[in-house]
Amino acid sequence: MALTAQQIPRWFSSIRLNSFITATQLGNHFQRPGKTLLRGFSAQPQMSSHNCFLQWGFKTYRTSSIWNNSSQSTKQEINSAESTVLPSVNEQPQKIPNFDSELSLEGLDDVPPLSPLQPISEEEAVQIIAAPPLPPASFTLRDYVDHSETLQKLVLLGVNLSKIEKHPDAANLLLRLDFEKDIKQLLLFLKDLGIEDNQLGTFLTKNYAIFSEDLENLKTRVAYLQSKNFSKADIAQMVRNAPFLLNFSVERLDNRLGFFQKELELSVKKTRDLVVRLPRLLTGSLEPVKENMKVYRLELGFKHNEIQHMITKIPKMLTANKRKLTEIFDYVHNVMSVPHHIIVRFPQVFNTRLFKVKERHLFLTYLGRAQYDPAKPNYISLDRLVSMPDEIFCEEIAKASVQDFERFLKTL
Repeated sequence: MALTAQQIPRWFSSIRLNSFITATQLGNHFQRPGKTLLRGFSAQPQMSSHNCFLQWGFKTYRTSSIWNNSSQSTKQEINSAESTVLPSVNEQPQKIPNFDSELSLEGLDDVPPLSPLQPISEEEAVQIIAAPPLPPASFTLRDYVDHSETLQKLVLLGVNLSKIEKHPDAANLLLRLDFEKDIKQLLLFLKDLGIEDNQLGTFLTKNYAIFSEDLENLKTRVAYLQSKNFSKADIAQMVRNAPFLLNFSVERLDNRLGFFQKELELSVKKTRDLVVRLPRLLTGSLEPVKENMKVYRLELGFKHNEIQHMITKIPKMLTANKRKLTEIFDYVHNVMSVPHHIIVRFPQVFNTRLFKVKERHLFLTYLGRAQYDPAKPNYISLDRLVSMPDEIFCEEIAKASVQDFERFLKTL
């Protein structure tokens, strides 16, 4: 049925509602302009996808109204049958004139705006599906996942948003990023670096700050490490074990490498091997390292070359807890009567728990097998004492059953 001039406002109102609903549903994966994303932060306004459609529809409605009014003034009678019959498929469609070129802007401005209170039928009303509004403020990113394509893809990668949302600055940054323009190239860079697909989620969860880094700066830092003869496999291992490594400038990385080479008096190769095995040395604080070096030399009585040997075998000794180091040394040296030169040969003892050393030493003492001097027969090396599981320790070292070991522990 053809529309009369009186029916056009309702027709356009229905079109406008339907287009608004469609645009709202399509916009569910994007941020709403001008809304507060998390408390204390506001999003930058963006161009809405349905504004252009509404402007086009409004222009069509206004020009159609003027055309119909002018047609009614020239025609005296309209055949009612013809007005209700749709054109047949054989009829040629009439060419619609270009009203934009024939009507002045001043004339269009005189058309009254449509009322948002335009009544609609019940059939039109039940078809309206209103999307839930975005909260103006929230403490969780969960409220925005359904409306953000970026968050949805990060979840698919395995990123734990519940940890990132604890940092409002980082969470607010994610809501402003576009996946294709801001994140995709970063992911390709990390994959080329050696980060596997199943490791990306964990990496980005820990190092969410990398989203704010410039990609060219990241490439420059990788090029610096390569210039220091770190292989691609070495760099990948370092980045996996110390996710914040690439967030530090070239100047900081260079200063850290120089510090360990000078402070520990190591060769270039040994310094490189040291930071590959423990890349946290390049990203963490230097205070624990300096403190532990004093402890080994002044409190525990090790010589400089002995310290070099121990830390190259067990790099964690540089960042270990000072209290743990002193307690283990005191028990091994003063209770178990193990001299310095033997401890230097088996520094793994500093990398274990004190109660484990106590339990096994007391059990061996009970059995009469507590012998740690390599110059004597049936001696037991410290690394085997602390590294073997209970079953092998009882069978090969203590020459007893696990049940005997467990019964002994209950007497302590």
